[in-house]
Order: sequence, then C-alpha cells, then structure tokens
Amino acid sequence: MERKTGTISRGIRCPIIREGDNIASIVVDSVIEAAQAEGFELRDRDVVAVTESVVARSQGNYASVDAIAEDVKAKLGGGTIGVIFPILSRNRFAICLRGIAKGAKKVVLMLNYPSDEVGNALVSLDQLDEAGINPYSDVLSEAKYRELFGENPHPFTGVDYIKYYGDLIRSCGAEAEIVLANDPRVILQYTDSVLNCDIHSRARTKRILKAAGAKRVFGLDDILTQSVNGSGFNEKYGLLGSNKSTEDMVKLFPQDCFDMVESIQAQLLERSGKHIEVMVYGDGAFKDPVGKIWELADPIVSPAYTKGLEGTPNELKLKYLADNDFADLKGEELKNAIEAAIRKKDDDLVGNMASQGTTPRRLTDLIGSLCDLTSGSGDKGTPVVLVQGYFDNLTD
Repeated sequence: MERKTGTISRGIRCPIIREGDNIASIVVDSVIEAAQAEGFELRDRDVVAVTESVVARSQGNYASVDAIAEDVKAKLGGGTIGVIFPILSRNRFAICLRGIAKGAKKVVLMLNYPSDEVGNALVSLDQLDEAGINPYSDVLSEAKYRELFGENPHPFTGVDYIKYYGDLIRSCGAEAEIVLANDPRVILQYTDSVLNCDIHSRARTKRILKAAGAKRVFGLDDILTQSVNGSGFNEKYGLLGSNKSTEDMVKLFPQDCFDMVESIQAQLLERSGKHIEVMVYGDGAFKDPVGKIWELADPIVSPAYTKGLEGTPNELKLKYLADNDFADLKGEELKNAIEAAIRKKDDDLVGNMASQGTTPRRLTDLIGSLCDLTSGSGDKGTPVVLVQGYFDNLTD
C-alpha cells in the first residue's frame, strides 16, 4: 500500500534525569523502549533530539547567585554598573539580575523599548505614536515613562517588569536607576562599566560601546566562562541560555555535548542497525503571532548535533511546480510529473525559482523548533523527541 504519512514527531517519555546520570544510555533505552511499546520501527535518518535542560542537569552545570556576583564584581569593579538590554523574564534573567546586583553598589538598568530583544513589550507602538515618542532617539527616565504610559503589565504574566526589576535590584542591597533607550551609548552618560545583556545582537553592542570609550564592557556571555568557587560554567556562552533552577541557583547552558550526541548515535546503530542523527536543542526559533514574542532566548537552537544535520533544506516548492511547470496536468499525470522533477532536482537549488518559498534556515534550527513545540516546557515529561521522515519527500 502507498505510504500516506510524511514527517512524524513523537515526544519520548524518559525517567527524571539527575546530575551524574548517564544521559546517553537513558536516551537510547527510552527511544528503543518507546518503539517496542508503541509498535513503530526506527529508520535510517530518523532524528533523536534531546532538550538542553536535561543535558545540563546531567552535567551538574549549575551556578549560584553568589558565584555570579563574585564574577561580576571582579570583572566590572563593584561600583556603578550599567546593565543594558536584558530580556524581560523571571525565568531567564531575574535570577541573573540578583547576582549582578549583589556584585554592584548601583545598577543603572537600561531597557529596550517598546519591547525587549525577544518581543516582550513595555509599551505598544500605538502608545508611542500617540505620545509622539521616537524610540530611536528619545531617552526616557522611569518617571517620564510612568507619566506618559502609566503601568503596562505583561499580557501573559501580569508582571510590571520595570517595577519588578527595580525592586529586585534594591532587595539585593544595590541602588537602582532605570532608563529606557535603544542607543547603547546612552549608558555611558551614567557609567563607563557596562554589562550588555542582549543575546543575538551582543557583538554589535560591545563594538559600539568600546568605540564610544567604555572602560569595561562585558556581556552575559563573559560571565561564568570559568568556574567560580566550584560553580558550573560555560566557556562559550557564560550566562546566556541559563534558566532559573531555584531562588538562588541557575542552570547554565550545556557544554561539550558533541561526544554525547555521537555516543547516542553509535549506541542506536548498535542496537537498532539504523543510522540515526542526534542533536541537542533548546529554544525553537519562531515568533508568537499574538504576543509578538520571539521564542529564541537561547544563544543558539542547537549546541551540538551529528554531522548529518549540517546544512539547509534542498527542496522544490510543490505548489510552484503545480501552478507553473505542470499547470496543464492533473491527477496521476501531475503527480508523476512532480515526482520525476523531484528525482531529477539539483543538489543545490539556491537561486532556482522552483525552490522559492521554501524555508531558508538551517536544518538544526528547523528541526529544533519542531522538537521544542513537541516537547513543550511544562509537564509533558518528554525531554527527548523522535522525528521520523523529515528528510523524505513525495517520492519516498
């Protein structure tokens, strides 16, 4: 019988993973047991994806607020620190801010507006238009913001982040001043020691600040790049990609994962006879159309993956072929013509009109986004995702 399904994404239930667990063996066992229990077969070029949080947990990659404070104080001097462009998140940034505040006498917190880097809004564009504010040039004090816009709690969490972050800084013993601006050089009117907390634009922000004469410039990716008093660390990303673990601890982004994904691949080959690709994934790279929030708060979607996941899709657009090349065909004749075109397609379709509209993103970003949506971030209990048929096309 002709195959009637394409890509399938399955959440795989696993035991609760703790520090020191052999995560490679747990993942392999869980996938094999799921296949046996549910009656499906593993295939060559399936993808097994493991969420970064359980990888970091198995590594024991945690750090305390005090470790953050010590590193911030050592690198930025412990006086007045400009903390600029953080995202608005209790889970992602608030606990990091606690550590930063404990490592400073005063924090000048400069927030992007109308929204942070990933789309959490402090004020709407319509409100800015009504008030005659230009976000590219105008600098707002906290008092001016309140005068113009009052309180604007986050639509999903109900949190007033300006008040929340200010109170949090003061609760850690530091003085707090809050400014809204989008030009990083504005912070130099307050201090020449700056911690820029943006994620994907961090290199540009550092470059601009250094060119403008900042004395000390560090990013979140520069904090906890080495262990502080036995803490966890991440050599490449520092605090970027970290999450709240407890009120006093963060779980850092995992590191050195390539050996793990290759071990999982080798074990799956030994036990199933199939060559399966493996990756670690964090946040998916997609934007919520209602809340306008871009999900990607991690520095990258996938910090480690096997070689077969390198590159981008090489696909033809079926509707383009149907509406253009084969507009005069229909039914079985149309299907056969399209299948023949797929079999003959070039290895590199860049610039080919028949590929326009296909998603020009890396495979790991696309598959990681699928996996993030499949596993969710709550209580599904599926930190491993099995994707089957992703590399298939209509001819398979």
